[in-house]
Amino acid sequence: MRIIGGQYRGKKLFSPDSDKVRPTSDRAREALFNILYSQLENPWNEYTLLDVFAGTGAFALEAISRGVKQVGVIDMDTTTINKNIALFPQEKTKIKVIKANIQKLPAASRAYDILFMDAPYNKGLSEIALQQLHDNGWLKKGALCLVEVEKNEQLAIPPCYSLQNERHYGLAKVLFLNYL
Repeated sequence: MRIIGGQYRGKKLFSPDSDKVRPTSDRAREALFNILYSQLENPWNEYTLLDVFAGTGAFALEAISRGVKQVGVIDMDTTTINKNIALFPQEKTKIKVIKANIQKLPAASRAYDILFMDAPYNKGLSEIALQQLHDNGWLKKGALCLVEVEKNEQLAIPPCYSLQNERHYGLAKVLFLNYL
């Protein structure tokens, strides 16, 4: 695993210690950032990004490399995330790590502009997470939400989100939602 673009392009990251973590592929991550870049109206440094089920934190650290203002990472096991964040000591003030169970998410201390979420496949956690993020104030109105699921997984999208687009990357499907 490595950073694909931006200031830290090529920087290697620690891989997960567990086979329970399934990082988004470099190819898919690069494609998603290209799509984000084309859809965002302002420069990266005006946005905040929340990475839920963050695993290694690769998506959030990619955003940091590309100049995003601040990231939040949420996961129950933050071991690999913290190892990877330690590789970016000059960026620590831009990264907030939240060790939490998405099913019992606390109230947000800030709302984010962009969401990336990659829950374990076919466990129904994406729907729960989207609702918890809404209920606890984690997203700004109009936030762009990228939700990765298994390509055949059906996602019941809560009514506070609208589906904008869908892309397929190998075994993954990424839904682009707008938070209403």
